[in-house]
Amino acid sequence: MLTPKERLKNVMEGRVVDRPPCICPGGMMNMVTQELMETVQVFMPEAHTNARKMADLAKAVYEKGCFENYGVPFCMTVEAEEMGAKVDMGSMIYEPHVIEYAINSVSELDKLVPVDLESGRAKVVLDAIRLLKQETKGAPIVGNLTGPVSTASSVMEPVVFYKELRKKNKEAHKYMEFVTAQLIAFGRAQIDAGADVIAISDPSGTGEILGPRFFDEFAVTYLNKLLDGLQKEKMGTIVHICGQMNSVYKEIDKVRSDVLSFDSVVSMKEARENLKDRVLMGNVSTYALEFGTPEKVHKLTKGCIKNGSDIISPACGLGMKSPLANVKAILECLKEEA
Repeated sequence: MLTPKERLKNVMEGRVVDRPPCICPGGMMNMVTQELMETVQVFMPEAHTNARKMADLAKAVYEKGCFENYGVPFCMTVEAEEMGAKVDMGSMIYEPHVIEYAINSVSELDKLVPVDLESGRAKVVLDAIRLLKQETKGAPIVGNLTGPVSTASSVMEPVVFYKELRKKNKEAHKYMEFVTAQLIAFGRAQIDAGADVIAISDPSGTGEILGPRFFDEFAVTYLNKLLDGLQKEKMGTIVHICGQMNSVYKEIDKVRSDVLSFDSVVSMKEARENLKDRVLMGNVSTYALEFGTPEKVHKLTKGCIKNGSDIISPACGLGMKSPLANVKAILECLKEEA
């Protein structure tokens, strides 16, 4: 019987498996819920700044039968904070978020500081990955990065950033080069620490927000620079994009990740028709996982398999109040179907 790590590796490499893997990467796609924290008595926000607690929560996700992977961190603010943004660390029911931007314009690039891998929350994440590497086996460790456009629009006001892609195009590219270089450094460090897979979530880099032209010029370009800048991973890379894809399927197919992941507004059947040769991941409704029933989650899981999803996962992570019975229903369904 395949281990979870073997199953995911085989799928990423296009080989036949006994059933689809069931993962929730971490990062934007946080897999930790309030009920899980209460079950193992390890809590956020402390787990965002303590490597031991971060690793223990990541282990609980796998050990309690939720998903077949470990994944850290549990938010998408680490990179922005490291570059100078101020972050509210959240609570047991909501995730960290930026409360003060580091710069006001792409023209202020010189004010930014590079990510320091030896201190702060970047070091916490790397230490948590090292603990997971030492203490676990059989399931993949997923390291997470916030995508280039999403990081860039967390370091400064998003509306200003989007305007300046056009108005200050040359400076915007310099800014994106800097941001992407920081992500490469952080991603390489996660691989060195023991991550098997790197998942990149870029929810702000959508075709709906950027339009096809800027999606290609900025989202695709810098996702590929990031992917190309990571050393050869032991297993591979996942890129998650939010929003509708129907205007940018041609552009998203240029992204050189091993796996493409979409949220629940994207029809998996439509994605499969437009991306015939790609490994696809998704996309059980986050809303159903929080507010539905295990029976509803079973039905949605079966639909994802039928419509062409190779890796089954929540569409965009989990609401913190999602019942564990609903969360576990995805994996339970896959095991029943095998």
